[in-house]
Order: sequence, then structure tokens, then C-alpha cells
Amino acid sequence: MATDLIGWAAAVALLATLGRQIYTQWRSGMSAGVSRWLFAGQLSASTGFVVYSWLRASWVFDATNALILVTALSGQWIYWRNERERRRTPPPGRSSARR
Repeated sequence: MATDLIGWAAAVALLATLGRQIYTQWRSGMSAGVSRWLFAGQLSASTGFVVYSWLRASWVFDATNALILVTALSGQWIYWRNERERRRTPPPGRSSARR
């Protein structure tokens, strides 16, 4: 029981950290300083960890890794959205119309 509590506490800390990063990225509408490979790597690692933890019947890691996979999917989507918006929006001080 105590071992699982340590695992759940660590999971909550990790998910809170990742969730805050994704929220900040979503709210600011910017992905500056975020590698486009961050979420792709997180997606592949999380998928592997979900399968591994399921095979090991580790419910703490199963739930945690499934939620981390969801954060990776969310982060990747937000990154793509922000980059698409950045390419559509002209830099400050520039008009989108040619003179």
C-alpha cells in the first residue's frame, strides 16, 4: 500500500508538471522554445510504457502512462495549432497586404 502511494504521488507530480506546461503553451498561443520533437518522443515513449506496464500488470504505471500519453497528444496538437497560427499571422508592425 505505501509503495503504491509513493507511485501515485510521483505520478501526480509528473502529470501536474506536464499539464502546466501544456496549459501555458495553449494559453499563450506560442510554442517558442518547445522542440517539435518533444511531444513526438513523448508519444512514442509513453506508448511503449503503457504496453510495458500493462504487460507487467502495474496499475500505477498503467494509469500514469496512459495519462502521460494523453498529455503528449494534447501537447502535440497544441504545438501544431500554435505553429499554424504563427505562420498565418504577420509579424508585428507589418501589414498582410503588399504596398
